[in-house]
Amino acid sequence: MSRHTRRSFLRRTAAAGLATTLAVPATRASARVLGANDRIRIGVAGIRGRGGTHISEFAKMDGVDVTYLIDPDTRLFKGRTAQVESQGGNTPKCVQDIREALDDEELDAVSVATCNHWHALITFWACQAEKDVYVEKPCSHNPFEGRQCVKAARKYKRIVQHGTQSRASEGWAKTVAAVKSGKYGKLLVSKAYASKPRWSIGFKEIKDPPPELDFSLWLGPAPMQPYHENLVHYNWHWFWDTGNGEIGNQGVHQMDIARWGIPGGTLPKSVISLGGRWVQSSEGKPPFTDQGQTPNMQLTVFDFGGPLLVFEVAGLCGKTVVPDGKAFPRKVTNEFYLEEGAIIGGKFYPNGSDKGEELVDVEFTHQPGSIFENFIQCVRSRKSEELHANILEAHYSAALCHLANISYRLGEQVPGTTEPEGLPDCPHAQGSWEYIRENLKAALGLDLDKATYTLGPKLAFDPQEERFVGNEEANRLLTRDYRKPFVVTKEV
Repeated sequence: MSRHTRRSFLRRTAAAGLATTLAVPATRASARVLGANDRIRIGVAGIRGRGGTHISEFAKMDGVDVTYLIDPDTRLFKGRTAQVESQGGNTPKCVQDIREALDDEELDAVSVATCNHWHALITFWACQAEKDVYVEKPCSHNPFEGRQCVKAARKYKRIVQHGTQSRASEGWAKTVAAVKSGKYGKLLVSKAYASKPRWSIGFKEIKDPPPELDFSLWLGPAPMQPYHENLVHYNWHWFWDTGNGEIGNQGVHQMDIARWGIPGGTLPKSVISLGGRWVQSSEGKPPFTDQGQTPNMQLTVFDFGGPLLVFEVAGLCGKTVVPDGKAFPRKVTNEFYLEEGAIIGGKFYPNGSDKGEELVDVEFTHQPGSIFENFIQCVRSRKSEELHANILEAHYSAALCHLANISYRLGEQVPGTTEPEGLPDCPHAQGSWEYIRENLKAALGLDLDKATYTLGPKLAFDPQEERFVGNEEANRLLTRDYRKPFVVTKEV
């Protein structure tokens, strides 16, 4: 079957709602050798919000043209086209369907800033179409997708960069090198915080989607469901079909740094997660619920067979929440606790001391350039080993977020007085749980001893097989039921 016929067939069957799992076929893009003076043509998929940054970063670069804007919502096309024309000097083509852009043999790369549930599928299809990819975090909506993207990048020899920008930070690279150096003893706990204000999103009524939005295409791999304005455009983060909660939103950045600091850290031997979704109602009284599904208060602990990774999300922050003026500030950072002390804020604090010291000098490698510049450099050089955040590292860090959510989603409501069975006897984990309880009391007047919370099971995990041990219910959540034809297939 010819390329044009096969692509046309895929689009026709998709439009008709027929079941098909045809892969997007390869183009001649891989045959093009890009020299220093060749222009790189890139399409930006998902042009609201973060997509605007992608457009700016690429359009301003010498030798790079943003030639496609891709989004199911045509209301965004006029303003973003003007942005490209102003910053890049060319007029892009605007399409709703990513497959139309991938069908263009002249397109070299795709930059993905869509909702989470589309990240892996576009990456997967783009690799099959032999386009390079910059994909926003998290690279996947579930662990299966991440591994399939790794396989696709390798098979089709694609440059795939992940939007975990801290990998481009020399400061974090220096910190991680100090952690791994052994000069402060063994790492005991890698602790991460992703606490931004995540209060109530309220409730939005079910209605017809606006005519400019192809809502079925927006849903893509997700199940068909009614439209409401808490899905489109930002609060999709807080629904399981489209997002991964705060741990998979801001959290994947801190998860990546936390794992980066663990010597040999890929995936854990076990995971446990607990917490809940508690928000201020319009009346200020229980029940503390809204339309969202994912937790805004969540504690997760991973065991890496030595070091623990402790992850705290406390979203009832950013406001002065009690009469005496006590605040629960937003906190987005990483800390490393070692045998001889702690590394916090780029300083080393010896055990028993509150005076920070400069970190020891340790040799480390660090590629120059921002994460966007580094991507373009590697598109030209074809040296995937020089990427700041390659797809394998992306898969591991995103998968940790997903494993945490799997434990949480399999959890049961237990009385607030229940001691979290399976939570290790670790002061950094216990301290986070007490902080979450205190935050609930101050922010909502909720005494957790008189309420309930979600306690997930402690799940054993095989990091080599990338499967849970002895729990098929958990293993089913490693992937999803895809709505055809929007399928990340087992066959790469």
